[in-house]
Amino acid sequence: MSDLNLRIPGPVPLPDDVLDLVGGQMINHRGPQFAEIIDRMTTNFKTVLGTQGRAYFLTASGTGSMEAAIVNTLSPGDRVLSISIGSFGNRFGDIAEAYGTEVTRIEFEWGKAAEPERVRETLRSMPDCAAVIVTHNESSTGVMNPIGEISRVVHDESDALVLVDAVSSAAGVPLPMDDWGLDVVGTASQKSWVAPPGIAMVAMSDRAWKAHETSTIPKYYFDIDQYEKFLQIGQPPFTPALSTIYALDHSLQAIVDEGIEEVLTRHAARAQQTRDGAKRIGLEIFPDESIASDTVTAISVPEGIDGKALVSRARNEYNVELGGGQEKLAGQIIRIGHMGWVQPEHIDEALAAVEKSLADLRS
Repeated sequence: MSDLNLRIPGPVPLPDDVLDLVGGQMINHRGPQFAEIIDRMTTNFKTVLGTQGRAYFLTASGTGSMEAAIVNTLSPGDRVLSISIGSFGNRFGDIAEAYGTEVTRIEFEWGKAAEPERVRETLRSMPDCAAVIVTHNESSTGVMNPIGEISRVVHDESDALVLVDAVSSAAGVPLPMDDWGLDVVGTASQKSWVAPPGIAMVAMSDRAWKAHETSTIPKYYFDIDQYEKFLQIGQPPFTPALSTIYALDHSLQAIVDEGIEEVLTRHAARAQQTRDGAKRIGLEIFPDESIASDTVTAISVPEGIDGKALVSRARNEYNVELGGGQEKLAGQIIRIGHMGWVQPEHIDEALAAVEKSLADLRS
């Protein structure tokens, strides 16, 4: 590819048909054309997530979807169980704390998945737990949490809501919202949805909507009640990122047309290609493969190699933009994103760049 091969875990690169839409002329976001778009997007988003609940589009980053999940279902003083296996799990807990909830944190070693039985034990000591917050796919470590199992444990042991950060998982790995009993799922346009950054996407169960009715956390921009009222007349409460909306509308329809099962199969194939290719050139996958993500692969940097230098070399010499390690993993891992629009040759080129960069750094 002549363009930079962007292999970070989002924003994802976009195919030409999506890029062409981003340059489209603006429309009246309070007119009939937008009403058609938002109706279609809402239906398709719910179809992909497998939910009969409510769905909304907010102009924000993925973190905005996490914040919306907190402020629309909880009240100051509520007890919240935060499950973290990495950087973004920690962020979810930080958001809950910022709004005055009483957060109990259980943290697992980076590179490991959460253990449902430890969640069960903790919930038994929290009989008044209002919500459990958890990241589905921890892109900082390349690990997928067993969200279905965790949700079952939560519902077995409590009446707590299950609030899920699915920013880097939804539309890339299985996430049947209603079947798994999830109450809020938050995600974002720039990941597996094949659109630019700018739109946070939030789906809510009936239980979550009922909790919203009694939530007293102060809110305005993220108050989902405003989005619901305006959705009834085919409008957003605030000016949306129209260029991203055009792309996201197209990509949502493309996912529905292809079929979510086929989309998930493609993601699994690209993930396996990445893991197999990394091992073929003598590298180790950072997490155990049984919990490895199908949207981003974390690879351990060999001993004696500076991970930051490896990322820099791949970019400057081979036109491939890899993800580096975050926080405590800085310099220790590299990450290869394979969510959204990814062709086999994109992965082959990225792995070739890693192999050549390693050889350069060792010479």
